[in-house]
Amino acid sequence: MQLMLILSLQKIVKAGDKDLDGQLDFEEFVHYLCDHEKKLRLVFKSLDRKNDGRIDSQEILQSLRDLGVHISEEQAEKILKSMDKNGTMTIDWNEWRDYHLLHPAGNIPEIILYWKHSTIFDVGDSLLVPDEFTAEEKQTGMLWRHLVAGAGAGAVSRTSTAPLDRLKVLMQVHGSRSKTMGGIIGGFTQMIREGGLRSLWRGNGINVIKIAPETAIKFMAYEQIKLLIGSNQETLGIGERLVAGSLAGAIAQSSIYPMEVLKTRLALGKTGQYTGMVNCAKHIFLKEGMAAFYKGYVPNMLGIIPYAGIDLAVYETLKNYWLQHFAKDSADPGVFVLLACGTTSSTCGQLSSYPLALVRTRMQAQATVEGAPQMTMTGLFRHIFRTEGLRGLYRGLAPNFMKVIPSVSISYVVYERLKVTMGAKSK
Repeated sequence: MQLMLILSLQKIVKAGDKDLDGQLDFEEFVHYLCDHEKKLRLVFKSLDRKNDGRIDSQEILQSLRDLGVHISEEQAEKILKSMDKNGTMTIDWNEWRDYHLLHPAGNIPEIILYWKHSTIFDVGDSLLVPDEFTAEEKQTGMLWRHLVAGAGAGAVSRTSTAPLDRLKVLMQVHGSRSKTMGGIIGGFTQMIREGGLRSLWRGNGINVIKIAPETAIKFMAYEQIKLLIGSNQETLGIGERLVAGSLAGAIAQSSIYPMEVLKTRLALGKTGQYTGMVNCAKHIFLKEGMAAFYKGYVPNMLGIIPYAGIDLAVYETLKNYWLQHFAKDSADPGVFVLLACGTTSSTCGQLSSYPLALVRTRMQAQATVEGAPQMTMTGLFRHIFRTEGLRGLYRGLAPNFMKVIPSVSISYVVYERLKVTMGAKSK
C-alpha cells in the first residue's frame, strides 16, 4: 500500500513539475490540482449518463463495457462503495473529486477514448495515423464494419471530387508549360475539350480500388507495430502514435505504390491512349520496365514524416484546446468539432508535404512528357525551383484544397449511413 502511494506521488510530481527541477512547488501543485479537477469533471459528466449529478453502479458498468472492460454487477457495486461516503450507493461530484483528486491522471479512464473514430474520414489523401479500437470491437467484428464503412465513404467522396483531383495532377505536371492550364477554369475547359465530361473522372477507378487494401494493410501494420513498441494500452501517446502511424503508412504505401503510379498515368493519359488499368500497366511494363512502377517512391516516403507529424500534432493541439476552453458539460466534442479538427490538421499536413507530393507526381509522369529529362528527386527540386521559383513547388494546390471540405462532408454523410446499414454503432 505504501509502495502504491509512493508511486502515485511520484506520478503527481512528474505530471505537475513544469520547470523539470524534480520538485513540486506550491504554484505547480495548485496548477496541477486545477488542471486535474477539470479533467475529473469531464470524466464525471461523461459517466453521468442520466445527467442527474450522480453516478450509480449501472452507469459504471455500462461505461466500462463501452471501454471494452467487462465486470459483474457485484464488482461495479464494489467500485461504487469505495467512493461512496454517505451510503447512498451513488456518487456525487464531491465524492468523485475527493476520491480521485490526489490520484494521478493515469488512474482515470483515458479521456482520449471519448475521441474515438475521429480519423476515419477521407479528406482526399490517406490519413496516416489509423483509428483506435477497443478489444471488444476487434472481437465482435465491429472494427471491420467501421473500416468497410470508412472505405465505402472514401470511395464515394473521392469519386465526387475526382475532377478536382485530376485537375491537380495535370496542373502539377503541365501547369508550367501549358497556357490553357494556367487556372482552374482553363484546366477544366481543356479536359472537357480533349475528352468530354467523362474524362474528368479518368484515373478515378484505380484511386477507388486502392482504398480497401491500403486501409486494411495500414491498420494491420499499425496493430503489429504497437505490439513491437511494447504498448499494452488501448491508446498510445502522441509520440508512439506518430512512430507507429508513420511506419504503418509507409508499409501500406509501399504495398500499393504501383497503383499510385497507374492512377497518375491514367489521369495524364489522353482519350483512347489506354483501354483500362490493365492495358496501362502492360504498356508501362513493356516500355519502361518494372522500375517504372516505383518512380517517385522516395519523395512519397519522405512526405509521410512531415504529413503524419504535423497532422497528428495539429489535431492533438486543436483537440486539447477545445477540451480546455469549451468542454463544460461533456468530454465528447460532437462530430462537427472532430471534423473541424481533422480537416484543419490534414490540411496543414498536406501543405507541409505538398512539394514532395508534387515532385513524386512529376517523377511518376516524366516518361509521358515528350523531351523531358529523367531527373532524380534532388535534380527535380533544383530544376523546379530554378525555372518556376517557390511557387512552382505548390502548383495544383488550389484544386487540392478546394476538394477538402466537400470530401469531408460527403465522407461523413456516407460513413454514417453505411454504419447504420451495417450495424456499426459509434460509442
